Amino acid sequence: MTQLFDILIVGAGPAGLAAAHAAAVADGARRIAIIDDNPLAGGQIWRGGPARQQDQRARRLWQALESASNVSFLPGTRVLMQTRPGELLLQDAERAGTIRYNQLILATGARELLLPFPGWTLPGVTGAGGLQALAKGGYPVQGKRVVVAGTGPLLLAVAATLKERGAFVAAIVEQAGFPALARFAAGLALTPSKAVQAVRLGAVLRGIPYYANSYVTSAMGDVQVTSVQVQRKGARLDIDCDYLACGYGLLPNTELARALGCAIEQGAVKTDPWQRTSVPSVLCAGEGTGVGGVDLALVEGRIAGLAACGEGVTPELFTERTQWQGFAARLARTFAPREELRTLAQPDTIVCRCEDVCHDELRGQPNWRSAKLQTRCGMGPCQGRICGNATDFLYGWRPDAVRTPISPARAGSIITLEPHKET
Repeated sequence: MTQLFDILIVGAGPAGLAAAHAAAVADGARRIAIIDDNPLAGGQIWRGGPARQQDQRARRLWQALESASNVSFLPGTRVLMQTRPGELLLQDAERAGTIRYNQLILATGARELLLPFPGWTLPGVTGAGGLQALAKGGYPVQGKRVVVAGTGPLLLAVAATLKERGAFVAAIVEQAGFPALARFAAGLALTPSKAVQAVRLGAVLRGIPYYANSYVTSAMGDVQVTSVQVQRKGARLDIDCDYLACGYGLLPNTELARALGCAIEQGAVKTDPWQRTSVPSVLCAGEGTGVGGVDLALVEGRIAGLAACGEGVTPELFTERTQWQGFAARLARTFAPREELRTLAQPDTIVCRCEDVCHDELRGQPNWRSAKLQTRCGMGPCQGRICGNATDFLYGWRPDAVRTPISPARAGSIITLEPHKET
């Protein structure tokens, strides 16, 4: 039997939880559901469950939602596709089924930008946020030598998490230069909470080498990574390590939005002032509209939740969003990947991990579609989620379409779906 909800929210990170809370408070009679493919709510930023976070906002949100009788949480559940307007096909560990909605809020978050370089497929080389998530989940890093590299404030948070769990952080390698970093630091005065956070992280990371205007050129090792080579001040620096956690920022997850037909602008879902997308009854909040951090996600979620209920949005919320959008813009300017990163991949460097497609096979292709037809790039289990972003950066390709199901699905989930008859 298909369930019907007044408001359906995809994603239980800060934006999704804030949207659910705002909607539940605004109208206690509306039926609200939150879907997330993880077993616990919280997204990546509040990984491990909002109730276990030091951030009091996470605890308060989850406490309020747990006590709300009109809010349902569907964990471990993936959206596979839209079956018809206002209806989605879902799959959990045991079964598949459809769910209907009157208003849909997309809070699908973001993923790391991983860029190819020699040795990036060696065991022990991970995304920066990926290793942080593993460590938060109990993966043993105690006593391990870790190089954290790439770009953005996430590197500092990752290094702090790893250090707290007993890892030896050998170095933090940041590709942005000192002048850009200094301007960004000065701009933190506009967001005092971020300035305080930066000071705290600085205290935790005191004594760890921090190399700005530097980047990893290769990872070395026979069966797993044992060292990395870093380009720094015109010279090469070798650093021994057991793990390389390397990420070049975050990119919005837009697959579901694109599958629904939502307009995309500069790689993010395009929304109006009330977080509405170009598709009627579909809203978007959080990193899907552009990467800006937890504070922007929370305020966008609140606006989306209120708008989905048809409630008015206070000017204070719009003002707060504008403040954090300014922070997001400064973040994007400061930590945009540098041009030299486009030249790191060698002819034999694998770009598509799933199908083992190398740089030399791809650079002669005219576009993404041709690359898929000729080399199977992007046709593996990740469906281009990793190599699609890398090929966009390296060759300027953009995927021409979203194939459904947008998440890995059991055959039974699809073949048992009965076609809808027109009435």
